[in-house]
Amino acid sequence: MYSEGDVTIRPIVEKDLPALWKLKYKDASPEWKKWDAPYFEHQQIPYREYLESKSEVLNQENYWVIEVNGEVIGTVSYYWEHKPSNWLEMGIGIYDSGYWNGGYGTKAFRLWIDHLFQSLPLVRVGYTTWSGNKRMIKLGVNLGMTMEARLRKCRYYNGEYYDSIRMGLLREEWQ
Repeated sequence: MYSEGDVTIRPIVEKDLPALWKLKYKDASPEWKKWDAPYFEHQQIPYREYLESKSEVLNQENYWVIEVNGEVIGTVSYYWEHKPSNWLEMGIGIYDSGYWNGGYGTKAFRLWIDHLFQSLPLVRVGYTTWSGNKRMIKLGVNLGMTMEARLRKCRYYNGEYYDSIRMGLLREEWQ
């Protein structure tokens, strides 16, 4: 568990499941999905079905919950792009729009980056977003990340093409 002011990140426990389901899967078209890779289809999932896969989210090293003053608002995560070379991609989702633009994502991602560099033999962390998600790009810039790649017009959403953006940060730049 890591905290900065009112923001905490920690592994997901059983009591978090109802809140996470409500934020992520209860609605067919949640507001957050308009910003988080909206070119991929979102699946609404019934609560019982969500609980069937709880072992995939409970107490995992690569998928943690974000809390603000004890309230679940989102998640941080990572997956291995290529584990033999210690290349991982990380992600963040603030699902409750009442917490957008308040600096909570910046605090949570800062904590997550600290955790990843402290617990894994990484030389780099990074993430991929799309040019339509200006807040996610700004988050990376605010944390000292570099735009490492811009793949032009490869994301299609609502009749318009967007760029895919890769942001990255080296351990020595973080320290």
